[in-house]
Amino acid sequence: MTDWIGATFTSDVGWDHLERLVDIPNRLAGTAGERRAAELTRDHLDAVGARNAHLEEFPIQGWKRGSSSVETADRTHESIGLPRSPSKSVTGELVDLGHGLPEDFDTDLSGSIVLVSSTVPEWYDRFIHRREKYYRAVRAGAAGFIFANHVEGCLPPTGSVGTAEEPIGEIPAVGVGKEVGARLRRRATGETVTVEVSAEIEQTTSQNVHAELGPDTDTEILLTSHLDAHDISEGALDNGMGTALVVEVAAALARREADLDRRVHIAPFGAEEVGLCGSEYAAERMDLDQIDAIVNNDGIGRGRTIRAHTHDFAGIEHAVETVAERFDHPISTTPQMGPHSDHWPFVLAGGVPGLHLMSETDGRGRGWAHTHADTIDKLESRTLRESAIITTELVVELASDSTTLTPRPRSEIIDALENENLAAGMRLIGDLD
Repeated sequence: MTDWIGATFTSDVGWDHLERLVDIPNRLAGTAGERRAAELTRDHLDAVGARNAHLEEFPIQGWKRGSSSVETADRTHESIGLPRSPSKSVTGELVDLGHGLPEDFDTDLSGSIVLVSSTVPEWYDRFIHRREKYYRAVRAGAAGFIFANHVEGCLPPTGSVGTAEEPIGEIPAVGVGKEVGARLRRRATGETVTVEVSAEIEQTTSQNVHAELGPDTDTEILLTSHLDAHDISEGALDNGMGTALVVEVAAALARREADLDRRVHIAPFGAEEVGLCGSEYAAERMDLDQIDAIVNNDGIGRGRTIRAHTHDFAGIEHAVETVAERFDHPISTTPQMGPHSDHWPFVLAGGVPGLHLMSETDGRGRGWAHTHADTIDKLESRTLRESAIITTELVVELASDSTTLTPRPRSEIIDALENENLAAGMRLIGDLD
């Protein structure tokens, strides 16, 4: 039966939820706004037919934005503090390290203020996460860190620093727009600059949402997204759309419960943007042997073609190929490791077959995400509905008794990280021991 497709393609469930999420003024991890997003998501999951929808609270290191500045001899340059930066002011010589590749930090940066780009060259073999650049600067002795966007539009980028063991970073860190970065590079390299960040730092709480659909089986498929967003924008692309899509998929799965051979555990997580805190909390407390696969929606719905990160799990790749062929719908697949979203604690700790769903987009990096421009006008309800249909079918395919899903030993996951030149950077930022 295909009635569910028509119902999903004409549904307002997901888009209505997206509008409610982006209208919350601030969904930063640990805030009242993030909790409101969790409560709305819980209630919406209950309304579409999911069972036992509830919140799971957990403690986190809180960080509330104050002011920030980059001062040169003649002016103050627009900037924003990076979440979990310490509240501190430092002065030093500005050193431009370009893209901030690992080899660029092989020098004595004692007392300097480091300026790096948010991207890497097209020829480089991997993406380098912001936190890796930050901790390479820390290790080389830098006193401050300036993260310059590579996207035009006077958009300073945000994004957290800190590690699981030390949630507050060691040196003050700010984001600046591409244009400000170019100005600093041209006019202030080698000159004395001051970077200052002020913030309220105190313990607080976040929360995960849990709900269920399908039969009461011994094992389950985990369907996830993240609820929090950076405080400087609506958080529509990252990741209001992902959570809205999960709600839409839940509504579709409620219509198709008879097609599910395994239970579907729906778990939008809190505090993803400050270090995968919610998913790590859940992974430490769940029986990973009971999770046959995790389907994480983070960055999906920005474009019409879905990009599936399969982490080289054969069962996941087969399911993606099957659904793409069944619907004659393009899905681009990436078999490599993808360690920077909420599926990862489950993949790394338990070898759980992980599927991270994103969208194919133009350009490199996050685009509008992590900037003031992450707003709902960049998105379309049509794309949400199309993506929800494909994701629903993927979940049903993964939940089928005919689908073989085989975990991989942790040693294999680590070997893959080594082979893809990811392990060293992850160890540096405390994401791999």
